[in-house]
Amino acid sequence: MKVARAHARVADARREFHHQLSTKLIRENQAVALEDLAVKGLARTRLAKSVHGAGWSAFVGMLEYKAARYGRTFVKIGRFEPTSQVCSVCGVKDGPKPLSVRVWTCGACGTVLDRDINAAVNVAKAAGLAVTACGAQVRRAPVPAPRGEAGTHPKRPTPLVWEQAGIPGLQVREDVNAANT
Repeated sequence: MKVARAHARVADARREFHHQLSTKLIRENQAVALEDLAVKGLARTRLAKSVHGAGWSAFVGMLEYKAARYGRTFVKIGRFEPTSQVCSVCGVKDGPKPLSVRVWTCGACGTVLDRDINAAVNVAKAAGLAVTACGAQVRRAPVPAPRGEAGTHPKRPTPLVWEQAGIPGLQVREDVNAANT
């Protein structure tokens, strides 16, 4: 029973983290693009425990349904797209590299590229999203909160409005009717 409770606590903490992170990502961005990973392939490597423990597919599912709920764009890029092998500056494919190579230099243009940032830029390009150059800030347009998310209650109609609407069974005070006429 103790082990089961410990596993349940870990699963709840992971689920809560996924909900918080996916909500933050969807609310702060108009579009989210990610690469569809071969989770089964990663599970056969030394990363197996990390991949399965992170609950990647549950997180992606949360991103998908929250993007649809909040009216955001959600794009998945195919797993066979060579996002970390293609130079994001000139577009030349440099070829596969081992995971230990984190920074590499493009043979065609000489640009020094971080593997993760380069892959992120290539995913955004493949998804057809605008990519900001040199880390330029882009101001988001204000987005109104969905009705279920707003924290205010609608104003209650005055008794005169109820009376005009013809709602039976409501007793209207005389002093309110006199003040409204």
